[in-house]
Amino acid sequence: MYNIIMYICLCGVAVASIFNRKVRKMWKGERDAFRVLREKVDKDAEYIWFHAASLGEFEQGRPLIEEIRRRYPNYKILLTFFSPSGYEVRKNYQGADIICYLPFDTVTNARRFLRTIQPVMAFFIKYEFWYNYLHILKHRNVPVYSVSSIFRPDQVFFKWYGRQYAHVLRCFTRFFVQNEISRELLAKIGITDVEIVGDTRFDRVLQIKEQSKQLPIVERFVNGSKNVFVAGSSWQPDEDIFIPYFDSHKDWKIIIAPHVIGENHLKQIIDKLGNRKVIRYTEAEKNADSYDIGSADVLIIDCFGLLSSIYRYGSISYVGGGFGVGIHNVLEAAVWEIPVVFGPNNKNFMEAQGLKTEGGGFDINDANDFRIIMDKLIADKQFLDSTSVAAGNFVKSKAGAMTKVIDDVFGLI
Repeated sequence: MYNIIMYICLCGVAVASIFNRKVRKMWKGERDAFRVLREKVDKDAEYIWFHAASLGEFEQGRPLIEEIRRRYPNYKILLTFFSPSGYEVRKNYQGADIICYLPFDTVTNARRFLRTIQPVMAFFIKYEFWYNYLHILKHRNVPVYSVSSIFRPDQVFFKWYGRQYAHVLRCFTRFFVQNEISRELLAKIGITDVEIVGDTRFDRVLQIKEQSKQLPIVERFVNGSKNVFVAGSSWQPDEDIFIPYFDSHKDWKIIIAPHVIGENHLKQIIDKLGNRKVIRYTEAEKNADSYDIGSADVLIIDCFGLLSSIYRYGSISYVGGGFGVGIHNVLEAAVWEIPVVFGPNNKNFMEAQGLKTEGGGFDINDANDFRIIMDKLIADKQFLDSTSVAAGNFVKSKAGAMTKVIDDVFGLI
């Protein structure tokens, strides 16, 4: 049944690629993967295979990749992606020897792929459970590890109709899960080779903090102010909530890094800001000598790759997405020891739940909730300081998953 579904999906993607540019990139990349492997695979090398569905999963796997390269340089790294949003951003990543798309999970593709690579071990990040690849890896006695995985009772593996598919989980050598609930769920279906190590994203954001950039444009905009609000990965519903609040708090500087950087969205943001003096990052960068950047009220980040370094300049942060499919990365803000505010769709995001529990994060349902928490953070410095410390301590207390995984895996060799 799985293989029938997979072939139907394959036909669907082929048709969709005619009409959708993103799907077309994925379709072309997956068909091109075997050419990439044929040209780049070193037959004399031993490969460790990392697979990440998309960019977020890659960021979880990245600390492991880089630490393994540092500790065990005799191995080469193969990195595969399923989604263009991961591959297109990281196709030139220097931490891997080969980067390509993962061909669709058909029996033929899986056999050909694994025959070409012959990995000595494989790491699947978080939610990746490809039936044919995993069964063939198990048949070949290749150790396979699931890293930063997290399970919930509503997943197919734990339903009566998913019992057959749940056998795919038995192909893993060991699960490195994020929490106790995941361990208990796996135990109920007879899978006990499980270690609770946490989430490697905590290790990653600490790495990012250490590698953060000094941003002269942002420093000139902040101009020494301690009242700086940073909104990261914001969407229109987020902006509708936080922008009006600052009509009565003109002494605050605002940095907005929207999730979607398009002219229509940027114009909407600028219109909402009314008569406040707004400057766009790329314009300020081009005209740094002539612009009075420090006199601006709002800085809009209209480029990618800066957000994780920008949070350092904030006093309070807001992370978007919580009024849509789910919040974005709250850890990138919390690691800088600033409180994090976010929308209501955060129940399945353990890092947000942890931040709330520890007092470093706050969820809101509407503009009134936002006003209440902002008023308290602004009026009560002791409260602001304690929430800031709580946010930073939460991240530091959860770090260490990377080391636990590597010590465990390579201790078995």
